[in-house]
Amino acid sequence: MAGHGQHVDPWAEVDFDEIQDQTCLEVDDIKVLFNCFQLFDSKHQDYLLADDIDEVMRAMGFRPTATELAALIEEIDEDGSGAIEFGEFAQLCAKFLVEDPDPGTMQAELKQAFRVFDKAGTGFITIVQFRGIIAEVDKNLSEDDLDGIIAEIDEDGSGTMDFEVFCEMMM
Repeated sequence: MAGHGQHVDPWAEVDFDEIQDQTCLEVDDIKVLFNCFQLFDSKHQDYLLADDIDEVMRAMGFRPTATELAALIEEIDEDGSGAIEFGEFAQLCAKFLVEDPDPGTMQAELKQAFRVFDKAGTGFITIVQFRGIIAEVDKNLSEDDLDGIIAEIDEDGSGTMDFEVFCEMMM
């Protein structure tokens, strides 16, 4: 009767701390990736072949180009074995899941946000408006904190800030 009624931990093989350090993924995301990995590892070898990764990525909704994929596999398959273990697989998927928006996208989004506050289209917003934005974004800031931030921004004492300075503060 050994083993009868014992709960087997499906995550026993997964070093969540190490994978989180390498990928910045949440534990739930890592669990989902592990399930996907196991589905594709139909022979239970604990690795996927680099040649199969394109198909796996597409099945998961990622669309890397052949060049991107080759570069990524070369980067993560550190031992050059062509066998992608789960940790490497998680790193590969993280590239698509945690991708930082490119600076152009980020700037476009900031431009839209800036326009919301620059209703008159003057090319600047008032420091009072910006103070309100910061207070809204971080509700833990005290009045003194806000005063310090504003003093740093409004060095020339104009009481206004242009888009460039707004970007620097928000990025």
